[in-house]
Amino acid sequence: MSLKAFAAKIFANRIAKKTEKWVNRPVKTQQKVFNHLIAQGKGTLFGKDHQFATITSHQDFVERVPIRDYEELKGYVQQIIDGKEDVLWPGKPIYFAKTSGTTSGAKYIPITKPSIKNQVEASRNAILNYIHETGNADFVDGRMIFLQGSPELEEKNGIKLGRLSGISAHYVPNYLQKNRLPSWETNCIEDWETKVDKIVEETEKENMSVIAGIPSWVQMYFEKLNSKTGKKVGELFKEFQLFIYGGVNYEPYRAKFENLIGRKVDSIELFPASEGFFAYQNSQKEKGMLLLLDAGIFYEFVKADEFFDENPKRLTIADVELGVDYAMVISTDAGLWGYNLGDTVRFISKNPYKIMVSGRIKHFISAFGEHVIAKEVEEALRLAVEGTDALVNEFTVAPQTNPEEGELPYHEWFIEFQREPSDMKKFMAIIEKSMKQQNSYYFDLIDGHILQPLKISSIKPNGFQDYMKSMGKLGGQNKVQRLANDRKVADGLHPFKIS
Repeated sequence: MSLKAFAAKIFANRIAKKTEKWVNRPVKTQQKVFNHLIAQGKGTLFGKDHQFATITSHQDFVERVPIRDYEELKGYVQQIIDGKEDVLWPGKPIYFAKTSGTTSGAKYIPITKPSIKNQVEASRNAILNYIHETGNADFVDGRMIFLQGSPELEEKNGIKLGRLSGISAHYVPNYLQKNRLPSWETNCIEDWETKVDKIVEETEKENMSVIAGIPSWVQMYFEKLNSKTGKKVGELFKEFQLFIYGGVNYEPYRAKFENLIGRKVDSIELFPASEGFFAYQNSQKEKGMLLLLDAGIFYEFVKADEFFDENPKRLTIADVELGVDYAMVISTDAGLWGYNLGDTVRFISKNPYKIMVSGRIKHFISAFGEHVIAKEVEEALRLAVEGTDALVNEFTVAPQTNPEEGELPYHEWFIEFQREPSDMKKFMAIIEKSMKQQNSYYFDLIDGHILQPLKISSIKPNGFQDYMKSMGKLGGQNKVQRLANDRKVADGLHPFKIS
């Protein structure tokens, strides 16, 4: 064992003990975070507007601070952009994470000194937790690659801005810098395809041990490696031991990845966002991610099926139930207050508090009252791939509300196959069965002949990449939307369908 690996094990043990302390005191930890945030926010413009000086309990907070999304908080953010201090958090943020926008263009998410510190530590602790659990630290001596956005930053009124992954590149610890790829110059390439080609060139002869990134974009990297070298990734990189991912559910990609790699490797799921780092996978033996309760974030949870009610009940960590889908609402040390993240989560354990990301509160299909969520379609596809010889590159689902005359409406699945199933009917039957088992509304609609069974539209090879490229969203943190209640993505994919 190298000195570096030995030191990593000692550090991992220390962090594990520190983590255990707050894991064993979840409610008290969250109360402590809440009290700290309110105290810090009192003197800000937002704090004065919402009477933070009179807040002594969660109920006070609920009464004074409504749930808002970015569009509703935008007025405060704009004041920060214009140069004003003490708006959402004391002083000014040190960064804006620029993300693709909703209805009004780009979003500028403030990042403060304490919030970036928590982001960096959470990312580090996810790896240290893995070392502590498995005893495996040898990978720290190999090369590591993090597929991410450009680290080049712009500036607005003294505040630097860029993509979160690019900002994070500035915080890679020194002891990892020597092992890290790609080069800074390559990381700065904006065009994603050019960038991946260059990354392949820089890495194909290296001893890669850790590879990290959003699965859909890592897949593109793996495919280019396969194509150029004629070798499986696991053969090319004999020391490849750990895949770190976040942003989307890995399960729909798992079979494809194992095929590209040629063997199984350990993986760590992360739940980072521009707004904060919320959870990481803390066990190789169990699914789910440990919710980070001591990372400058106070969490509230609203039942997904009640979220759009006039006054939905806002629960704290003490009140949540297992197996229920909740919209996650956050207040953070970056000055986001009662902020609707847009993600839905499901608790799978309360000792410790562990979650799975189940979808997006705005990304669902309920054109006919079925309320299908991402977790359901991902699980159905996983079972279909597992039960057939199919391999899937990418997919999305949309309702077809205007079918051809004489036909019932249906859910249309747009799937880019690497390998089509030899028995398509079986593949479709597995998906249909799983959807009906998971979602009673969907079952009732099929059973009542309101909907007909799903249909599959095959997408050309690289069709999803070409679609994302046509939207100017190829690479980086951009992800294909899993499902939608409209036909916007479906219509965009139309030119890439196999007729």
